[in-house]
Amino acid sequence: MPSALCPMLKNYFLIALRNLWKNKVFSLINVVGLAVGMACCLLILLYVQRELSYDKQHDHASDLYRLVTEFVSEEKTDRSPTAAAPVGPALKQEFPEIAEMARVFVPFFEDAAILKRMEGGRTVQSFYETKGCLADSTYFRVFSYDFLEGNPAKALDKPNSVVLTEAIARRLYGDAPALNRIVRISSNNGDIDFKVTGVVRPKGLSHLDNTYIMSLSSGNIGEFVRSVRNFAVNNMFYTYVKLRPGASAKALEAKFPAFIRKYMGEDLKRVAFKKNQYLESVPRIHLYSDTGAQFGIRGSIQYVYIFATVALFTLLIACINFMNLSTARSGRRAAEVGVRKVMGAGRESLIGQFLGESMVISFLALLIAVFLVELTLPAFNRVAGTDLSVSILRDYDKLLIFVGLAFLTGILAGSYPAFYLSSFNPVQVLKGKGRNTLSAARLRRALVVFQFALSIMLIVGSMVIWRQMQYLRDKDLGFVKDHQLVIPLRTSQAQGHYEALKQASLRNTGIVSASAASSYPGIFTPGDQNFFREGRTVEQSVNVKMNHVNFDFLETMGFHLLAGRFFSPRFPADTAQRLVLNEEAVSRLGYTPQNIVGQRLYWQGSDGKVPYYVVGVVRDFHFMGLQQPINPFGFVLAPWGLNYMVLRVRTDRPSGILKTLEASWKTLNPDEPFEYRFLDQDFQKNYQSEEKMGTVVGYFTFIAILIASLGLYGLAAFTAEQKVKEIGVRKVLGASVGSLVALLSKDFLKLVLAAFVVAVPLSWYAMDSWLQEFAFRTSLSWWLFAIAGCVALFIALLTISSQTLRAARVNPVKSLKSE
Repeated sequence: MPSALCPMLKNYFLIALRNLWKNKVFSLINVVGLAVGMACCLLILLYVQRELSYDKQHDHASDLYRLVTEFVSEEKTDRSPTAAAPVGPALKQEFPEIAEMARVFVPFFEDAAILKRMEGGRTVQSFYETKGCLADSTYFRVFSYDFLEGNPAKALDKPNSVVLTEAIARRLYGDAPALNRIVRISSNNGDIDFKVTGVVRPKGLSHLDNTYIMSLSSGNIGEFVRSVRNFAVNNMFYTYVKLRPGASAKALEAKFPAFIRKYMGEDLKRVAFKKNQYLESVPRIHLYSDTGAQFGIRGSIQYVYIFATVALFTLLIACINFMNLSTARSGRRAAEVGVRKVMGAGRESLIGQFLGESMVISFLALLIAVFLVELTLPAFNRVAGTDLSVSILRDYDKLLIFVGLAFLTGILAGSYPAFYLSSFNPVQVLKGKGRNTLSAARLRRALVVFQFALSIMLIVGSMVIWRQMQYLRDKDLGFVKDHQLVIPLRTSQAQGHYEALKQASLRNTGIVSASAASSYPGIFTPGDQNFFREGRTVEQSVNVKMNHVNFDFLETMGFHLLAGRFFSPRFPADTAQRLVLNEEAVSRLGYTPQNIVGQRLYWQGSDGKVPYYVVGVVRDFHFMGLQQPINPFGFVLAPWGLNYMVLRVRTDRPSGILKTLEASWKTLNPDEPFEYRFLDQDFQKNYQSEEKMGTVVGYFTFIAILIASLGLYGLAAFTAEQKVKEIGVRKVLGASVGSLVALLSKDFLKLVLAAFVVAVPLSWYAMDSWLQEFAFRTSLSWWLFAIAGCVALFIALLTISSQTLRAARVNPVKSLKSE
């Protein structure tokens, strides 16, 4: 059997190559279309494989879970992936199903700390580094890393110990060993000298994208963890558990209500809200977690679906080209099929031959697609914000994916032509009948409609995404976001020198005002308090996000005052118990902006009710991205915890101002690097994932339209070829070039119009669903769909016209001389 199979396969291969060479234009369209479609699919497959790989590398990954807390009040229900500090140890103690527990703390008010290489008690090197965290000593018993230096069992046992990733260790110490070296980490947790107890290399991608991990028992946080006993408040710790083999997460969750009553009942009564807790699988966090207060890298399963759908659409359009051109040119091969059948060939062997031909085309396309992937991967990484790489010789799993895709593409693209061509009756085709049947023509038209419907849907999607991004950029946020310069104050030394830096900066005429706050619009604000009005109980309180500011912050940011006043040094009573609220907070509390000023609100502290007085109301504003609704927000005056200095400048080119500021900074903080950012750019980072998605969809839309146009070009060429004598007769009878172009084009344009009718409701539904993710969004105007239809119609007409014009201009003598 194998000896008979090899010549047959060789014969299929030779026939396929002969047919490819005989029909160069159509072969080129098929191969190029399939290659580009496959390249798009391969890029997205690499992206999807990467996104699905997060946190799969840990030992017993299926037994790892993160504790999620649900806060329930009369007003609303919020979910957070954090819990109070004592909860984790109590869980480990209470439930034997839990083999290990580890807490992770990520400083809320800072996005970077200063790492200083210390030699002989002095600073040799310093730089800002993001993605630091503090973790329990059990961290490396829960999560798996490759230890290059140190002992994972003891790495975080002692206070002031730190484990560095390989990249940070090399940045600090080059190729020299880092173990037992001293690195000073300056942050809001203090200026602490840490001993390096380990150097690790992550085994794979993880939502825990940490570059250095400090012992949780270090600094101010360590003191807080050791002293806190309240299970209800200060929910700041990401708590992970590793279940014993065979333990059920669902069964464990069923025991949580009793655990909450036992450990949190009294604490929860004092703060007047309830808690529910459940577990989320660690390998699902990256793509599926929908809780707030996330840290590290976060993906979206919806965007994975969108990218995969776009890539599939692109490949389908290429496969449709192959089907259409193969069936359209079936007349050329009908005689071949008839002769083969008369000579004894069975239908199975003919199907095998035609599928073999499609496989040859598919694997030729694969070779080109792999080249295109290698060529475009750097650009794709820049656009999608990824670090994908591929080596065919090294990544055997990726090679199998590529080969599998080529095989499926060959089957998908070649199946209908193979079954269609092999079904010809030999008697009829040898008599010149049974070629290009009505059913085949109908299928081709349906496929063209489907093809252009997909293209129109992609055009609409790209336009809606672009319009939403434009809406996000242009919408009034309720404050002045332009010309705002932000300087992080990351250490106690920098915060202590704030006033001196402020006075130095205000001497520059290019600076309008200077201020400071614990956070600013565009970044996460962790603080919140529950307030209730006079005559109501703590159970009727309203949760209000709180930002600690100094006297000038509200004016510098340009918030719109509706009633009352801002904080001012002219009012000595302005203390930490004076409030400025937004409209939403005022409304939730049952007041109006005019009648809340001067009113007393209460916050329930551990020692009883604490009164606060409202001194002003600002218009609602967006403190985070427009994906989120406007929530109650308040400002309180505080001289401490001011992590960011905000300066409003007069110019779009503040290079001179920055040089002056840097000089003042180095005078006041000589050991700390000078760093700055612009508020409008920071705020725009809230839309990074949407902008990346829009860019990728836009490029793929262009490619899909290009492939569809190639197919339409081929079909138009074939149609013109088939009607060459009809055109000659019409020209002899006096038909003009314009009328002939219209004759040849109208059928195709009808198909594009039918595609438009199919695409409009589908694209409207898809994009309306996507826009629902934004609390504030643009509208789906009718003209978006009209433009998409016109673009598709114009592209189709442009594609067809090159062939129809050529056919209409042919000398009728040449086209009729054979008759």
